[in-house]
Amino acid sequence: MQRQGIYTIQENAPLTRNVYRMVLAGDTGAIRAPGQFVNIRVEGCYLRRPISVADWDDNTLTLIYKVVGEGTKRLSRMGGPGAVLDLLVGLGNGYDLDCCGRAPVLIGGGVGVPPLYGLAKRLWQRGITPTVLLGFGSADEVFGEQEFRALGCPTMVATADGSYGSKGFVTDLLREAGMRYDYFYTCGPEPMLRAVYDACGCDGQLSFEERMGCGFGACMGCSCKTKYGAKRICKDGPVLKKEEVVW
Repeated sequence: MQRQGIYTIQENAPLTRNVYRMVLAGDTGAIRAPGQFVNIRVEGCYLRRPISVADWDDNTLTLIYKVVGEGTKRLSRMGGPGAVLDLLVGLGNGYDLDCCGRAPVLIGGGVGVPPLYGLAKRLWQRGITPTVLLGFGSADEVFGEQEFRALGCPTMVATADGSYGSKGFVTDLLREAGMRYDYFYTCGPEPMLRAVYDACGCDGQLSFEERMGCGFGACMGCSCKTKYGAKRICKDGPVLKKEEVVW
C-alpha cells in the first residue's frame, strides 16, 4: 500500500560522524510494519534514495541515514523553514512480529540499527522486551544505545577497534553474553548477516541491503535468489526469513 506525498522536514541533524537523524511531518498511514523503507527524491539525482524507517507515529516519521554519496550528502544539507521532500512511503514488507517467540534478540550493525528501534518499540508495546546487540566500527560511530535502554531493553555494544563497549564484532556478543534467546531479528551489511545466520541456531528474520532502481518491484534490478525462487529485495523484502536465504 505504497503512497507518494510531500513531507515537511522538522529536523535534520547529525547524530555521529556522517550519520544524520531526519524527522518528517506527513501522512504515515502506509507504514504497516517496522523494517519498511521510504524512497526519497533528491534534487539533482536521477534515482530516489531508499532509507529505512527508524520510527513513526500518526503524524511524523523518523529516518536515520549515513552520508555515503552525493545523494545523501545533498540530503544532509536540506532543512530550514518550509523545506519539503517528495517521498514514496510504505515500501517493502517489514518484520513479522508474530514470529518473535518469548525471548527475541535484535542484532544490528551500523546503519542497520535504525529499523530495529521501531521493531523494539512495537515488541515492547506487545509486552515483549527483546535483548539488543549493536555493532559499530569505533566509538565515534555509536548511536541508538540510550534509546533502546529507555525502552527497557538490555543493550550491549561492540566496536571493532575496542574503543567502546566490547572489542570485536556484534556476533561476539552472542557468545560473550551466553544469553538465551529463541528468535532473532537482524539488519546490517551482508557479511554481518551471514555471520548472524551462522551463529544463531534458532529461526529468525534478516533485512538485506541492495542497490535499487525503482524501489517498488518494477525494474527487477534488486532480484536475489532464495530457496523459493527469485525475490525482489525492494518488494518481497527487504526482510527475508532465515529458512529461505541462499548464500
